[in-house]
Amino acid sequence: MGEMTKKKILIVDDDENIAELISLYLIKECFDTETASNGEEAIDKVKSYHPDLILLDIMLPGIDGYDVCREVRKSSNVPIIMLSAKGEVFDKVLGLKIGADDYIVKPFDSNELVARVQAILRRSEKQEVHEETNVEEESGDVVQYDGLVVNLTGYSVVYNGKSVEMPPKELELLYFLASSPNQVFTREQLLDRIWGYDYIGDTRTVDVHVKRIREKIKDGSNWSISTVWGIGYKFEVK
Repeated sequence: MGEMTKKKILIVDDDENIAELISLYLIKECFDTETASNGEEAIDKVKSYHPDLILLDIMLPGIDGYDVCREVRKSSNVPIIMLSAKGEVFDKVLGLKIGADDYIVKPFDSNELVARVQAILRRSEKQEVHEETNVEEESGDVVQYDGLVVNLTGYSVVYNGKSVEMPPKELELLYFLASSPNQVFTREQLLDRIWGYDYIGDTRTVDVHVKRIREKIKDGSNWSISTVWGIGYKFEVK
């Protein structure tokens, strides 16, 4: 990997030991890193350092992680992974609403952290490439219905001929439902399939995502995202 291609990661944590440790893991994997120990510094560094991804602790002195996330989202779509210590009161739903891409709970395994960072960077690269070329990709994982094309490979959604901005998890949820038409999934099943083991128990996460998908795409002529009362959701095709 040449210097030019190193991805830049901003690590925001008021515990310098943790920030340093994360930095070491990432440098070992050929990332370039900078650290910030509070919210104000983080916001400044986003502007001066232009990171490709931000690891953002929730509990920060002064401006907390939620506020940093809101502030960054006003001007940038840079992927954000929120960090929270085990046992901290952490509102995942609020985090998702304000635009975080993922979460990881401390203490975490270094391999897991690196894997999450790499997965999210791969996703955002796919989105960028797709936006630049803006070609309707027919290959890969695509589901198509009347007025709707969901492309998991290129991370794009086209609704009534227009491209729709969707964060990765919304897109993955929509793709998952749409690729199993008329099959009912419980919220727990969806949590498990889209978010993995970490999220078990907080089924509001699914509801928030479905609500946000529905705000962006209304039902088609012969399909809809239906709520199955007391159970979960299905992508209904008439």
